Amino acid sequence: MTTIKKVDTLIIGAGYAGLGAALYLAEQGKSVALCEMLKYPGGCAGTFYKGDIGFEAGATLFSGFHETGLFTKWIAKHQMDVQFDLLDPIIEFRTADWSLDISPDRQTTIDRFCALPDAPQESIRQFFAYQHSIADVLWPMFEDGDRIPPFTMKGLGWHAGRFWKYPKLWSVMNRSLWSVLESFGLTKYEPMVQYCNAVCQITIQTPANSAEALFALSAMDYLFRGSGHIHNGIGQLGFAMVEAIQQCGGDVTLSNKVKKLERKDNHWLVHTRKETYEAKNILANMLPEGIANLVDDLPEPSAVDAYTNKLKQGWGAGMLYLLIKDHDGLSEEAHHYQCIATDAPKLQEGHHIFCSLSGRNEREKTPEGYRTATVSTHIPMSTQLALPDKTAQADYTQQVQDRMRATLQERLPEIHQAIEKEYPASPRTYQRFTARPSGFVGGIPRTVGWQNYGGLIPTPLYPNLWMIGDTAFPGQSTLATALGGIRTARWVC
Repeated sequence: MTTIKKVDTLIIGAGYAGLGAALYLAEQGKSVALCEMLKYPGGCAGTFYKGDIGFEAGATLFSGFHETGLFTKWIAKHQMDVQFDLLDPIIEFRTADWSLDISPDRQTTIDRFCALPDAPQESIRQFFAYQHSIADVLWPMFEDGDRIPPFTMKGLGWHAGRFWKYPKLWSVMNRSLWSVLESFGLTKYEPMVQYCNAVCQITIQTPANSAEALFALSAMDYLFRGSGHIHNGIGQLGFAMVEAIQQCGGDVTLSNKVKKLERKDNHWLVHTRKETYEAKNILANMLPEGIANLVDDLPEPSAVDAYTNKLKQGWGAGMLYLLIKDHDGLSEEAHHYQCIATDAPKLQEGHHIFCSLSGRNEREKTPEGYRTATVSTHIPMSTQLALPDKTAQADYTQQVQDRMRATLQERLPEIHQAIEKEYPASPRTYQRFTARPSGFVGGIPRTVGWQNYGGLIPTPLYPNLWMIGDTAFPGQSTLATALGGIRTARWVC
């Protein structure tokens, strides 16, 4: 007879939404189990290994590590063995016509912008001052799960003390970032346009002309809000959170794929590769279509199609995982580059790449004399899915990766010339290894519109089953998904 383990809440997927929800519940003394199909936590923000070589799976730069940031609080509270490196520069931008080192010090970065040729200095300073004023209202909300809807009494009291700040946010809601740039006379200044496009593309998944201004102006501040590098890889934080969950009494199993969800009376039976659970509630760090594929005894909710159609306007990832022969031309510290090809028609499909190089002293990831680099680009899933078959999709991905290599050679020759091994990956790779249907990553693009403010109150997809992760509010980034997991866990449990 199969032994059934009973828990109040079962969480599917150890991405940062799942890790955040599980740690919150375990801290509250709740009965919680977390099941992850991979052998490492973090999902698309994890560290995986090819033999003894460690690579960052996707996300490589992380926020929420400033003095009062969520991850900083967790690290201190649970005495996690995690080293956060605040880099300077955080990102090095390289284009055909200009380059810029982004400092974690806001004023230094603004001064560097103003020092570029023909820079409209006064307009640039006014724009960044305005952008900072908007971000300064929003970012403190992301330091505590009580401060995002649904609120606790503690959270409501906190908002009451600063409610006078909120009316200024109305002026940038349902409005594009492009229109804000226009109001400062900056749409003709190409470096500012390229910078805003590039930052928005990797944070809220859409360029400036279509980006919801409130989200864009806030996201642009991530570079100055405790963003940086996790020494020896983001996997260090993921495993530290797993250990903290277990120390608080939570149950975590890796390499334990959920195979089927079965609704019985007022609870769920969760059939995994290793065992069966009985759970009152499920939090699924998955895409809606993936959840529906696990449930075979209930009608598919209309929300599944609605979410899937929105995601079709989103992205997959083209990846190059590189083993680099170290040399004196490379920065000693970990280094992050954002590069735009010459005459790039759009910031996707290899014309725009994000490259993250490991540090020389990160010996848990590479042997002496070697470094690793993760190179990524956006692949529009509308293009990918419109192709007739897998062969055509593979040919298209190959073209994108060839453009990635060309951009890498053009902008980062010091890395390109030192490549020893290359492991390419595509949306199909993400689908195979993370079970994300079609390989979607990054959630729903934050394009202009009131739809961005829906989902403030968690709504179950099935009875007692809630979706968490980058598709649920507040959306993208490890910090945002972790907070989203917390708020849903608090609401549900």
